[in-house]
Amino acid sequence: MAKKKTKKKTVSSKKTTRGKTVKTKKVLKKRKKTQTKKIKRKPGKATAEKTKKLSRSPKERKLFGIRNKLLTQKEVLLREAEEALNALPGEINFPDMGDQATAEADRDFMLRLRDRERMLLKKIDEAIERIDIGSYGICEGCGNEIGFKRLEARPVTTYCIDCKTRQEEEERIAEGGK
Repeated sequence: MAKKKTKKKTVSSKKTTRGKTVKTKKVLKKRKKTQTKKIKRKPGKATAEKTKKLSRSPKERKLFGIRNKLLTQKEVLLREAEEALNALPGEINFPDMGDQATAEADRDFMLRLRDRERMLLKKIDEAIERIDIGSYGICEGCGNEIGFKRLEARPVTTYCIDCKTRQEEEERIAEGGK
């Protein structure tokens, strides 16, 4: 079988890497269009995921997006908490009482923030569990559906806007009407 001839073309270009200029030469081979082969791809994981995405209803797609958002938020919170605990100073004795008090106040503030993040992680886990079960987006107060705009803004919510507003008003009245 005779080899088909290909045309060769030399192209030179300049690349800069870390402040240095490097000259490179490439040899390009031109082939005729009849010589190119088409590669047939077998349906794999990527196409299976695409068909799943296409077969989901708009509501399921939104729930899937919220679930991914919650998982991402959970990973970020866990990473930040680990970094904060590693950077948290132990008891340091300062010669000045003012410096000692400031260091303790900073430490207490960081621990309070971490405690709030721990509670948020618990709410995130509960929300993911509700999505998996199928009870996500239903108000615990009245049993009606929570709107997607509210769920996207506050994915860990368990109350619709009306029930949450009522609850906050009752708390304000209980505190003394501030």
